Amino acid sequence: MLALLDAWLAAPFDYGFMKRALVAGMALSLAAPPLGVFLMLRGMSLIGDAMSHAILPGVALGFLFAGFSLPMMSLGGILSGLLVAVLAGSVSQMTGHREDSAMASFFLISLAAGVMMVSLGGSSVDLTHVLFGSILAVDSTALLLIAGIASLIVVSLAVIFRALVVECLDPLFLRGQGVRGGLVHGVFLGLVVLNLTAGFQTLGTLMAVGLMMLPATTARFWSNRLEGLIVIAIGVAMVASAGGLLLSYHLSLPSGPAIILMAGVAYVFSALFGRQHSLTARYRRRAAPLNAPTADH
Repeated sequence: MLALLDAWLAAPFDYGFMKRALVAGMALSLAAPPLGVFLMLRGMSLIGDAMSHAILPGVALGFLFAGFSLPMMSLGGILSGLLVAVLAGSVSQMTGHREDSAMASFFLISLAAGVMMVSLGGSSVDLTHVLFGSILAVDSTALLLIAGIASLIVVSLAVIFRALVVECLDPLFLRGQGVRGGLVHGVFLGLVVLNLTAGFQTLGTLMAVGLMMLPATTARFWSNRLEGLIVIAIGVAMVASAGGLLLSYHLSLPSGPAIILMAGVAYVFSALFGRQHSLTARYRRRAAPLNAPTADH
C-alpha cells in the first residue's frame, strides 16, 4: 500500500521538470487566491477574467520581438494589462459608464488583437502555448520570475491589507482617514495584472485567472470570515496544483487544464456539501424547523 502511494504521489516529483512545476504552482497558489478573495468581495469576479485577456497583446508583442523570451513577454503583459486598466478607468470616469462594462469592451479588443498578432508572427503551436501555457516546461528563469512576482504580491498585500479591507467595506471611512481609495484600488489592480502575468507561463492567458477565482469562490462555501476565506482558498489552490500535476503525469493530460479542473471539482463539491450557502446547508436550514421540538398545549 505504501509503495503504491509512493509511486502515485511522490515518485513523479523525482523528476526535475515536475519539481519546478510544483514549486511554480505553490508560488502561484500563495499569491493568486487572496487576490481572488478580494475581487469576489468587491463584486469584481469577472474583472479578473477581463484582465487576463488584457495582458495578451503585450505578451504577443514580446513574443514577436524576442520569441519565447519570458522576461520580454512578461514585461509586455504587465504594460498591456496596466494600460487597459487605466483606459477602462478613464473611459468610465469620462463617460459615466460602469467600469466593468468598459473593462469588458477593452478585454474583447485586447483578446482579438493579441490572437491576431500571435497568429501573424508564429504558428498554431505558438498560439496554443501563449493561450494555454505549459507548466511542465517551466525552466529556472521562469521559476525565479514567478517566485519573485508571487513574493512581491504577498508582501504588497500585507502592506495594503487593512486599507484594502476598509476600501471594500467602507470607502467613505477610508477617505475620511486621508487615504485615497483610488490609489488603493489602482495598486490592487496592478497586483492582479502582476499575478496574471506570472501565471500565463504556467496556465496561459486564458486560464491564469482560474487559480485566482475558483479557490476563492470555493472558500465562500466554507467560511464567512476574511481570514478563513484566504486560508481555505490558498489550501484549495495548493491541492489543485499538486493534484492536477499528478493527474497530468499519470493520465497524460494537459497540465494547465488538469489543475483548473481539479479546482473546479473542489468548487462543485463545495457548492453541494459546504458549510455555508451550499445546497446541503440550505436543506439543513429548511429541515431544522420541521425537526424542532414543539411545546405541548
